Amino acid sequence: MMSKKVLSVALLLALAPAGQVFAEGITAAATDVAPAASLDDGTTHNNMPPASSDDCSQGFFSRLGAAYREDAQPADPNAPAPTRRAMDAPLDSPPFPSSEWQLGGVAAPIGVPTSYGQYPLQKALSCTKLGNWMKRNRIEINGWINPSANVSSSSFTNYPLSYATRPNRVEFDQLVFNITRVEDTVQTDHVDWGFNISTLYGYDYHYTVSKGVFSNQLLNNPKSNSALNGKIYGVDPMLFYYDLYIPSVAEGMVIRIGRYLSLPDIEAQFSPQNYLVTHSILYTVDPYTQTGIMTTTRLSQQWTVQLGINASNDTAPWNHSARPTLQGCVRWVSKDNNDMLYPCINSWNTSDYNYNNVQMYVMTWGHRFSQSVHMQTEAYYMYGRNIPGFGPDGEPGVVASSPYPGKAGEYGVVNYLNFELNSSNMLSFRNEFYNDQKGQRTGYATKYSSHTLGLTHWVSSDLEIRPEIRYEHSYDVNAYNGGKKNYQAVAMVDAILHY
Repeated sequence: MMSKKVLSVALLLALAPAGQVFAEGITAAATDVAPAASLDDGTTHNNMPPASSDDCSQGFFSRLGAAYREDAQPADPNAPAPTRRAMDAPLDSPPFPSSEWQLGGVAAPIGVPTSYGQYPLQKALSCTKLGNWMKRNRIEINGWINPSANVSSSSFTNYPLSYATRPNRVEFDQLVFNITRVEDTVQTDHVDWGFNISTLYGYDYHYTVSKGVFSNQLLNNPKSNSALNGKIYGVDPMLFYYDLYIPSVAEGMVIRIGRYLSLPDIEAQFSPQNYLVTHSILYTVDPYTQTGIMTTTRLSQQWTVQLGINASNDTAPWNHSARPTLQGCVRWVSKDNNDMLYPCINSWNTSDYNYNNVQMYVMTWGHRFSQSVHMQTEAYYMYGRNIPGFGPDGEPGVVASSPYPGKAGEYGVVNYLNFELNSSNMLSFRNEFYNDQKGQRTGYATKYSSHTLGLTHWVSSDLEIRPEIRYEHSYDVNAYNGGKKNYQAVAMVDAILHY
């Protein structure tokens, strides 16, 4: 075990400078493959500038290398800003994961422009027939690779820490491939449409699977001696939806049909959208995706309303566990853009508990102290009705030991305090309190606290490195390392390489 920890520490340290080496290597490689220039006497030299990503005289891989090299250069401060039909972006991204206040259910808040072809693969395709067709139709392919390494005081499991549940190891978290078209909600003169198909492969599928969508690899593969049930690595078609933008409804409406991310969380399933590597306990045990119909309507620049119906949390409509479930959210942004409130009824129905069928009420508050400092706070209450094993007369201290069904609830609050150190570095400090009142979500009836400090370093717009440290504690029973300890300390680092 000690040798594994030493190896993990070595990899943890090695990953940090790897990004800079990667960027420098790409620059050197792109320079080395520059075409030789012909002189008047028929000789050649190699002092020409390196190829660019839109130089169609170069091959695909030369253009790909050039795209990475270009993205490693500083952004042009004099580049014209794209037209917006929304309030100014409140935050800087990078270094923050997003420049906008939170709003789920849409690619971006209505009226906010989105970039096409910003990642290397699409740039490298620009000279091909496929790339030209995609550009004409605003269809893009992109994705990322996301490995991580962790060192933990636990030896069997890091749970309820997520997603890096296996302790003291290097993990392949995510390989994500996206095909997308984003509707243009800045314009108001015609109906537009978009779609997204995002497929995830890696360890993180354990937390994203929806029942009825490739779920057998997780639900029908028990692993008694592993940190989590299911196959170690799996595939999840995480998103598949169609968007229809109708500008004539209020100040614009987007109708989304398909499988989409749960609306209200600060955190998200996809690594690039998060402030930190690990997730809060609140996020670990709440809904991940829903499949149904969601409408997002902008009433003004300050007010947005969302209403929808789905098949219940993490459940496909065609699965026998599906239950018709309503969603409703309102987002308000202050006139000075310094505050955002986002209350949601994330899931509500009158059914008894079924597969992850919890009722969830949640509120998120964002506050900007300055352009470089802001915080976000999320609080929720969830419960399930008539859950087997959670009624009266259970064995004290034994979760789900009652012969009767009953209600089980949980609540918590998490706060992110985020600092922009410069355009390439961000610091985030997360604190949370969680109370799993009967142990239905985490397996332990206890209160928790967790404290996480992390840095995001952008090597380029395509590569980020994120080290972090975390300490957490359970107060009523031992809830860590499979019930052996009441605390856990973890150090982690991950890397996200976009393509």
